[in-house]
Amino acid sequence: MKKIVPAFLLACTAFAMPMGVSMAQDAKLAPISDYVTSDVKPWLNDPAIIEAVKAQNAANANLSAADVDALDKKWRAEVDGSDHSMIDGVLNNGLSKFLQGKKEASGGKITEIFIMDAKGLDVGQSDITSDYWQGDEAKFQKSFGAGKDAVFVDEIEKDESTQTLQSQASVTISDDTGTPIGAITVGVNVDAL
Repeated sequence: MKKIVPAFLLACTAFAMPMGVSMAQDAKLAPISDYVTSDVKPWLNDPAIIEAVKAQNAANANLSAADVDALDKKWRAEVDGSDHSMIDGVLNNGLSKFLQGKKEASGGKITEIFIMDAKGLDVGQSDITSDYWQGDEAKFQKSFGAGKDAVFVDEIEKDESTQTLQSQASVTISDDTGTPIGAITVGVNVDAL
């Protein structure tokens, strides 16, 4: 019996370490999740968001994986190039203007906002994103991919461009029937919370 007890305690200690780390990380992310729940989720049912996402879902319904890849490549080329026609089309649309207003109204708590359709393509954004397709990233897969009411808060990282600590929080956007239609990602300035 004496040999079993130390082995049991050792096993318990081994499992306690990862749980402790996870709980510490959860504690750091909780204020971000709380902020998104209290300050962002209430405006996700705004017609400006719902109608723009539904319209893009209808327009993009028949896009193939190759089409999505081509659009993403075009966007990335525009980020580094002189022709910004695709980027300008998104950045200057009504939804992007709405999101820019929400970012400004946040008093520095929000560093960026972008909304994706059901394929993970940007519908609107407060600032230019480095790519157009988010469908292969955790922010989309762990929000839209997880279904209705999903919230995914990514790890806190230092944003080199702004020199602030931030995290990206992503939430599934659903229509009035509760059907997921897209997702939103909000960059949250942890120092401003």
